[in-house]
Amino acid sequence: MKKHPDTQKILRTPTRPFKVDPKKNLDQLLKDMEYISFQGRNLAKALDVWKQMLKGKTTIFLGFSGALIPAGFREIMAYLIKNRFIDCLVSTGANLFHDIHETLGYYHFIGDPQVSDTELKDKGIDRIYDIFASEAEFRKTDDWVSDLFLFTLEPDKAYTTREFFYLLGKELSKISKIDGILTQAYKSKVPIYCPAVADSSIGISIATYNRKFKKNFLFDVITDVNETADIVLNSISTGVIYVGGGVPKNFIQQAEVTASFFLGDKELGHKYAIQITTDAPYWGGLSGCTFQEAQSWGKIHKKAKMITVHSDATIAFPFLVTALAKGAKDLAKKRKHPRFKLEGGKLGFRW
Repeated sequence: MKKHPDTQKILRTPTRPFKVDPKKNLDQLLKDMEYISFQGRNLAKALDVWKQMLKGKTTIFLGFSGALIPAGFREIMAYLIKNRFIDCLVSTGANLFHDIHETLGYYHFIGDPQVSDTELKDKGIDRIYDIFASEAEFRKTDDWVSDLFLFTLEPDKAYTTREFFYLLGKELSKISKIDGILTQAYKSKVPIYCPAVADSSIGISIATYNRKFKKNFLFDVITDVNETADIVLNSISTGVIYVGGGVPKNFIQQAEVTASFFLGDKELGHKYAIQITTDAPYWGGLSGCTFQEAQSWGKIHKKAKMITVHSDATIAFPFLVTALAKGAKDLAKKRKHPRFKLEGGKLGFRW
């Protein structure tokens, strides 16, 4: 059969059988996985894209959803913040509540998904698949959040979620030496946004406080939208990492769209993009949405370097971050990262 003239241009790089070497570190292992296939190769490409973000003047957003703090991700996230592998975190309220819970000294416990949930209810135990937690201890964390309003926050002021979680991190740092997301973000001056804060135990705590004390504590989430758009506008380039999807993913995506509106429809878009997801695009949900689809909205740049890893985050993310810690820690130390002023009402931002 006669070869097509383009055949050799396409068939240039062969796959390589993976060689077992007990001396390999994870950074080397992922490099070798660039020459295998499927999600193994995608995970290796994700490491490469993250390293490229660290090499340039790129503001790195991370979107964080799913029950990943109960699943054991608190120290992973604190590490990324402390070592400035990321510059801005957007999270669900639930993950931040669970972070507060663990930083206060409480635990999540290994459980059995086959147990009787009605028995767990009778015993005051909450279940997240194979994770157990004490409802009584959760309520103590709720009380701690509520007490914060009584002694720290101004009841008639509308806070951005970024201000609110900065102050929570400040108060937690006074009473706990446990390394958490909020405490480390406070120390490192990394902003945290939580656009769906009401959809969490933090929202329940605030609603309870308002009703009990006849107050009207409010969040100014529209200023959150303005601030994230301003971060985009004042950045040379932006990159995104999505662990899961949901509201945090779209909130970061729309920052580029909002910024383009401010500039009069100028084309922008995140220049680097990584996502780890178990969702599929054909259901139409945002969590499984491809980066190619996002390009149609202008959320991702037309020439972005992007990769999706279709995997459970509890499998892929620890490998990815450990490889990053081994092979890119010097990059993170040397990089010029944005600096934020988080005290007070207005966000300060400069490179």
